[in-house]
Amino acid sequence: MKTADLPVSTHPLVTVRHLQRDDARAWYAYLADPAVVEHTSWDLRGIVDLLPNFDAYASAEPASPMRLAVVLRDGGQLVGTIGFNAISPQHRTAEIAYDLAPAVWGQGVATSLVNAVVDWGLQRLGFVRIQAAVLDSNERSIRVLERCAFAREGYLRCYRQIRGKSGNFWLYARIAGNP
Repeated sequence: MKTADLPVSTHPLVTVRHLQRDDARAWYAYLADPAVVEHTSWDLRGIVDLLPNFDAYASAEPASPMRLAVVLRDGGQLVGTIGFNAISPQHRTAEIAYDLAPAVWGQGVATSLVNAVVDWGLQRLGFVRIQAAVLDSNERSIRVLERCAFAREGYLRCYRQIRGKSGNFWLYARIAGNP
């Protein structure tokens, strides 16, 4: 889902813009980093595996996924993505997803952007529930969600296949009206 209105990043290091096909090389470069692979459900064998996603992200269909580029304010280098998957216009729900290059880890980028994008999704897009499914081993992302007022709702055993193995996930959610 592509929108004209974008969330505003107040973080001094980064801002957001629409993700573009020519971001694929930089996106794949950090997604292939073993430190990133360890905590994501991406199963990428090459840059070509990312390309079909760009058509979905460019769609104007309300239920299509939405992904924004996270770029450095100084120089515009892609250092992450953030957006919504599993969007249900009927139920006014979505699942937040994000990934960052290790170069910006530990600087408050994820917390700042998750807060901004979730607030925008609840206020501007009209979602009433935004959830997140996070690998149980991804302690950094779990801390981000908890700092952003997401409530832990359950444990999803064998929820997704992660590079050929069943992965266990924690389910978190933030509900409109519950900051």
